[in-house]
Amino acid sequence: MTRATLIEAFLDMMSAERGASRNTIAAYRRDLLDFAVKNDLKRCGREEVKRYLALLASSGLSASSQARKLSSLRQFFGFLYAEGMRKDDPTSAIDAPKRTRPLPKILSRDDVEALIETARAKEGAEGLRLVCIVEMLYAAGLRVSELVELPLAAVRGKNGFLLVRGKGNKERLAPLGPSAREAVDTYLAVRDAFLPEGTRGRAAERYLFPSRAAEGHLTRGRCHQMLKELALRANIDPDKLSPHVLRHAFATHLVEGGADLRSVQTMLGHADIATTQIYTHVASERLTQVMEAAHPLAKRTVKSN
Repeated sequence: MTRATLIEAFLDMMSAERGASRNTIAAYRRDLLDFAVKNDLKRCGREEVKRYLALLASSGLSASSQARKLSSLRQFFGFLYAEGMRKDDPTSAIDAPKRTRPLPKILSRDDVEALIETARAKEGAEGLRLVCIVEMLYAAGLRVSELVELPLAAVRGKNGFLLVRGKGNKERLAPLGPSAREAVDTYLAVRDAFLPEGTRGRAAERYLFPSRAAEGHLTRGRCHQMLKELALRANIDPDKLSPHVLRHAFATHLVEGGADLRSVQTMLGHADIATTQIYTHVASERLTQVMEAAHPLAKRTVKSN
C-alpha cells in the first residue's frame, strides 16, 4: 500500500468509527503527510520518530504543536499495528515534549460591551449579523466551527438554548440569554440577504449563517477577519480578539460570577473537567490584579524596625 493509501485508510477509520470532525481529519492529514515526506510509514523506527521531533524542536515549533504532531503519529501507528499493517509501533515509549499551559487570553466585561456597542453602530444587514455573532459567541461559549456550522433549526425553540453539535459529533445544549436571543431574532429578519443564488443558495439554506463560500456557510477565516476588524473599530488590540477568546471570556466571567465548574464544563462541551479548571486560575489571577490595583492595603509598604 502507498503512503497515501495508508493515511486515507486511517482517516476513514477516524471519521467512521470515532466521529472525528472535518477539521480534525484535515489536521491529521497535514501532520501525517509532513512526517511522510522523509520517512517510510511502514518501515520507520523509533529513531526516525525521535529525529523528526528533534527537527521540529530545532525549527522553533512550540511544544504544544510538537505534542499534537506526536499524538497524530501515535494514533496512526497504533492503527497500523492493530490492523496488522505493522509489527510494531515506533512511537511507543517516546515522551511527549514538555509544555507549559499558558493562561488563555481574556476580555474584560467592558471590552465585551465595547465590542457589542461598536458592532451595533455598523449599519445594514452586515451589522446585524456581526452583533448576532458576537452575542452568540459570548453568550453560549461556542467554538468558531460550531458557530459557523449551526443549522438554522438550531435556533428554533429550545427554550432559550441552542442544540450544538460539538467535537466527536456530541450534542449539548448551550445557553442563549435574552440579549443574544434578541440579536438572533433581529438578524433572522435580514438573513436572506446573505443567501447566494443558484445551487449554492439551496445548499446554504440550512445554515444560520449562509454564505457564498463553497461550504455554504460563513467560514472560520471570515469570522476571524470580521472580529479583528471589529476590534480595531472598538479600540481593542486585534491580537487580543478571536472567536476563541470570546469563548474564554464566556467561561471566565461565569467562574468569576460563582458558577460551578461542572456546569461550565457542560456548557463548554469539555470531555474532561481538567480542561475547564484553567478558568479558576484565570479568575483568581484577575481578582488578584484587581485587589492589588484597587485595595489601599495592597499598596502599603511594611516598615522595618
